[in-house]
Amino acid sequence: MQLDPLVLAAIAGMALATYFTRFIGYWLVRRTVVTGRLAGALEAVPGAVLTSIIAPMALATGPAETAAAALTVLMAVRLPLIVAVAGGCLAVVVLRAVIG
Repeated sequence: MQLDPLVLAAIAGMALATYFTRFIGYWLVRRTVVTGRLAGALEAVPGAVLTSIIAPMALATGPAETAAAALTVLMAVRLPLIVAVAGGCLAVVVLRAVIG
């Protein structure tokens, strides 16, 4: 296997960009008082990122996965998160066996 210098440069550049954005974020938050709307917005980021990752996969893979995602959301409203995740995994296995 031969290493391409252009690929290594691209990987190094992406690593640097990732580190830089994280460092700047931590630096800004440490020097800024986070209250009110900004605090609410920052608290919503993890859920928004998770939704943006899961929603396309749940809607593009098949009916069993879409139904399992919907059941997982319904379980997450009422039950603890770990129970909802386990129930979602079980639901996708069962629905794939039933629906195909």
